Amino acid sequence: MTPPVPGTSFLPVCRADMEARGWEELDFLLVNGDAYVDHPSFGGAVIARVLEAAGFRVGILPQPDWRDVRSYGSMGRPRLAVLVTSGNLDSMLNRFTAAKKDRSRDSYSPGGRKGLRPDRAVIVYCNGIRQLWGDVPLVIGGVEASLRRFAHYDYWADKPRRSILIDSGADLLVYGMGEAQIREIASLLDRGVSIKDIRSVRGTMYKTAALPEGGGHVRLPSWEEAASDRFKFAEAFRLQYDEQDPFHGAAVAQKSGGLWAVQNPPPMPLSSAEMDEIYGLPYTRTWHPMYESAGGVPAIEEVRFSLTSHRGCFGSCSFCAIHYHQGRIIQARSHESLIKEARLLTSLPDFKGYIHDVGGPTANFRIPSCKEQLSRGACRGKQCLHPAPCRHLEADHSDYIALLRKLRALPGVKKVFIRSGVRFDYLLEDKKNNFLEELCEYHVSGQLKIAPEHVSPRVLSIMGKSRPEVYVKFMEAYARANKKLGKKQYLVPYFISSHPGAELKDAALLAEFLRDIKYQPEQVQDFIPTPGSLSTCIYYSGVDPFSWKEVYVPKSVRERKMQRALLQYGAPENREMVIRALQEAGREDLIGDGPKCLVRPAFRAPDRGGGPSPSPRWQGGRKGAQPAKARPRSGGRRRG
Repeated sequence: MTPPVPGTSFLPVCRADMEARGWEELDFLLVNGDAYVDHPSFGGAVIARVLEAAGFRVGILPQPDWRDVRSYGSMGRPRLAVLVTSGNLDSMLNRFTAAKKDRSRDSYSPGGRKGLRPDRAVIVYCNGIRQLWGDVPLVIGGVEASLRRFAHYDYWADKPRRSILIDSGADLLVYGMGEAQIREIASLLDRGVSIKDIRSVRGTMYKTAALPEGGGHVRLPSWEEAASDRFKFAEAFRLQYDEQDPFHGAAVAQKSGGLWAVQNPPPMPLSSAEMDEIYGLPYTRTWHPMYESAGGVPAIEEVRFSLTSHRGCFGSCSFCAIHYHQGRIIQARSHESLIKEARLLTSLPDFKGYIHDVGGPTANFRIPSCKEQLSRGACRGKQCLHPAPCRHLEADHSDYIALLRKLRALPGVKKVFIRSGVRFDYLLEDKKNNFLEELCEYHVSGQLKIAPEHVSPRVLSIMGKSRPEVYVKFMEAYARANKKLGKKQYLVPYFISSHPGAELKDAALLAEFLRDIKYQPEQVQDFIPTPGSLSTCIYYSGVDPFSWKEVYVPKSVRERKMQRALLQYGAPENREMVIRALQEAGREDLIGDGPKCLVRPAFRAPDRGGGPSPSPRWQGGRKGAQPAKARPRSGGRRRG
């Protein structure tokens, strides 16, 4: 186990911990679907530390046994409120793959063990807490609550669901990162304000039987309308999507039965000083010792020696909900704060000299996309990089370069990597700095992970990504930079199959691209319709809610398998499926022996009637392969 940072201690997780501190009761009990890892990359730990810094007594109840409501009461009823989160991921996404099969492990549980949290954890936990303490103030937050705050499509149930605020029975929902909101809520509760009267905190949602007169709310189609009419569902998404900016966003309300779920405007961006304070709290930076016998909590390995430099993303990819959760306005920590944390990392006994990452949702977004965002917010109805970079975009890596140079110069630091993803179209727009050369020389460990996602212009447009020629331009620039430096470093591109708008012909086009760049991905991400994203709205409704154009959506298991197989056309086990996919796409020209073909034809046995035998087909097209033999009468088949 990594020892806790000297001078720090874990927050209470049981009655004995409370008694050791001389506490008779908690002010706040935080119920978390994740194991307790006291690190600033784990949302539950951050919220608990923020409350502790404000002078409140906080206990953490990680992964309670939801089958026994008494488990919630192990530390007693808290004085002010119970806080509930499912953890760092939506509990359904945490459990299931794109094919709706159980994942092999849960990285946020001790030893990677599965089954320690319920499906739809926020709802289940809240129901159990209500059974135990019917009137306790109940506040939900985290990714699951944040992204399910309005009527949303649930891929695993294959139907729309109501706002999680209604379904959970909670009093308040905190959306976004939550530190500013939880401090304000805690202060109001501590002053004796009833949770039923907390109605004006930015970044929260509450329930009410009637909207106030003249409130200026944007009213969405009701839950009942959205659930029964896909066009109403799309309209509701479009209306609330346009109000997710702290400078010009209005309050939004959606009715469900006899209750309104009301979203207050988003919180204002945090200042650098506020960000520094949050990341400077006394985290132990490791898992709780109660998990030692299980081998710890695997999720910390990716972030143990990484630095979060900023929040927010103005990339606004359609399939991603980060900008819906963190906002489009970049909020960055100061160099001093990051250097202080890096020095702390170098003092840890298992630090080997390598900082694994310095970034955020997108590593090279360290500053707002333009100065206007700091005073007027993100533009309504426009994106910063799509369909082309905005003329007001300020693509500048100067601050990021300066930060990385300072970190590299620290005693004990051998290498500083960048692994959280680089937006290559933004990088190419920076004409003032040669960030690419700096990146290749100092911050790549042989391979740079990049996310072009697709190459079909039509699909990329729906994804909100740059055109394919931009990625080709980046590939060429990357190769030149490494050649100049005398380095052999490679790109590892990530692609998504079966995204809304992608037909088999688009998957075939992507397969051709992979052939031309001589790259065969070991992993392909099937599109998963996660709550809160534009792509998920399109997946369910079949329309783009901003243009109202119909969009083709590949939904059948058969087609999704074929699109995935096309992206891995070289795998022998995919051969027959690739042939079927190319035939259905009208791309038989890619089946054959030619240099541009993706796969050789299906094997056919010679005519048993005495006619001439066909020419042998070479299995797999590999050098030294043997001619395929005729298929035996038993019906067995050799794979080519």
